[in-house]
Amino acid sequence: MPSLLPLVRRHADAHADRFGLAPTPFRGLGVMRQLSPGELQVAVQKPLVAICLQGRKRVTMGTTRFDYGAGEALVITADVPTVSEIIEASPAAPYYALALELDPALLRELAVEADLGASDRAPVRIEPADPDVTDAAWRLMRLLDRPTAQPVLGEALLREMHYWLLTGRHGAAIRALGAVDSHAHSIARAVALIRQEYANTLRVTDLAKLAGMSESSFHQHFRAITTLSPLQFQKQLRLIEARRRMLAQGAAIGHAAHAVGYESVPQFTRDYARLFGSPPGRDMREARISA
Repeated sequence: MPSLLPLVRRHADAHADRFGLAPTPFRGLGVMRQLSPGELQVAVQKPLVAICLQGRKRVTMGTTRFDYGAGEALVITADVPTVSEIIEASPAAPYYALALELDPALLRELAVEADLGASDRAPVRIEPADPDVTDAAWRLMRLLDRPTAQPVLGEALLREMHYWLLTGRHGAAIRALGAVDSHAHSIARAVALIRQEYANTLRVTDLAKLAGMSESSFHQHFRAITTLSPLQFQKQLRLIEARRRMLAQGAAIGHAAHAVGYESVPQFTRDYARLFGSPPGRDMREARISA
């Protein structure tokens, strides 16, 4: 862990945007930096593993709260709504983390090769970071200084990270993502379509058919995995994307509302305030002042 922190710190300090995010050339891998405790962030997370290297973060799913710090990993194994905040960070000791979005197709391939069965575990967990995972991450981050080696070794190291995640101490929590016949895999197909078509009208009948389930069974399993109904899930995606457009791109309220599929701006404003705790106009004013 100590050897991974300097690599993450150097990349984050050089490349983090104003939201503290610094992508890497490697698919699904990014690093984060925050200099102070921050405001609540609402998101519908994709399956991922985030390793905290310095500072502390709090993640809430429903009524369950998770705090994690240096040396611990946040494991999210389903597309679930979360509210998160940095609770320990300062300019002298910023919050640093490395996050990898899990690749379900790669997990399925590895699960077949390793002959691993599915396992049902809670969709959000905090566990000690696996040494094999952090070692692979360290070698991957070292490639940032070796651009000619990235296309040769990058994908292999991402595959290695997924292997250790699947077979190590985090494996029981993410194994359902690698099982072809699991409910998680079936619901993931519907979730992918909702993420792609969130701004359009979607019928639950079509989503259930895509998942290979009856409508009643689809509703039951979708809520069990994501904690939301399909329509609630789509609404949160719309609101989160609209907020990103307004705060990061400066889009007007009406333009952002229509772009994500809302026909009524007043309805959008009510839904926005209900999710984020304040109306969009206030958020935009505070963002301009902060900037």
